[in-house]
Amino acid sequence: MTERKPPGVSFETWADRQIREAEERGDFAQLPGAGKPLPGLDKPYTEQWWVERKMRDENLSYLPPSLALRKDAQEAREKAARARSEREVRTLLDEINSRIEEAVRHPPEGPPHRLVPFDVEAAVEEWRRAHGRS
Repeated sequence: MTERKPPGVSFETWADRQIREAEERGDFAQLPGAGKPLPGLDKPYTEQWWVERKMRDENLSYLPPSLALRKDAQEAREKAARARSEREVRTLLDEINSRIEEAVRHPPEGPPHRLVPFDVEAAVEEWRRAHGRS
């Protein structure tokens, strides 16, 4: 549809002709989604619909920083339990502890995180018991 609308022809007539000619050429025959309903028509309208669709299509998620920190702390605890050495337990927990301490000093956006730094020595002792290295 690169040609310009001729003078004296109403826009609707010109556009309808362009569409009809494209259909006749088969330009619309192999489009993705052909013959399927438009997705999301049954869902309520939100101003950020395109962001939500993009995040869903890209398999992305977003958590407010405070909730993301909670999630990271839980994952650090789980990784520490599966660690292969005491050193790895200490490294994992020291890293998340520094982030938690920063969040205590400067609370991030979102709901309260309610986190306190991990007791690294207690975690290492628990790891030793779990791995038979008392």
